[in-house]
Amino acid sequence: MLSENELWLLSFYRSSEISGALFFGKLAQSIKSGPIQHDMTKHFADESTHAWYWTQCIDRLGAKPLKLRQVYQDQYIAAAGMPANIMEVLAITQVFELRVISQYSVHSQAQGLDPVIRDTLHRIMEDEKWHIEWIRDALHEMENQHGKDLVEKTIRKFKEADREVYSHTMSEHGERIKEILYANERLVNGPK
Repeated sequence: MLSENELWLLSFYRSSEISGALFFGKLAQSIKSGPIQHDMTKHFADESTHAWYWTQCIDRLGAKPLKLRQVYQDQYIAAAGMPANIMEVLAITQVFELRVISQYSVHSQAQGLDPVIRDTLHRIMEDEKWHIEWIRDALHEMENQHGKDLVEKTIRKFKEADREVYSHTMSEHGERIKEILYANERLVNGPK
């Protein structure tokens, strides 16, 4: 049985994956054919599938997903501004995907974690590795058009925005997240 905090976090993951799928789906429709559109279409499909994995996970654990008003990605625009071109979209996505895989990795290592959640995290992290790789390669190719310095500067800008968004998320929801990541450890090892 999921605790309130666990259900919230899994629903948060699910909502973020849905938001990513919708974003990449619209973007894949709007950009010209080529390698980026090809990979972005796969990325869109993966994000949609991840939302389904979280839906299944929550269902298998006897709950229904919560409807959340805001997702992590929404805060990026406020912190960094609207991306102006495909290079900026890929730069912010690269930073975001690195945050996602880091969060999923930490979560997957929580002691006493239900195997259904752990399996879902691991399954999604395999795709996230590819997301990071294809975007890294695309950004490298874009250095010819935009210049290496501008690409690197853009990534740094979005890393700063990511730190701000993550800090805000942790201040707003940190207790929920800490409870999940460390509560199971207390159950296994007893209070510290």
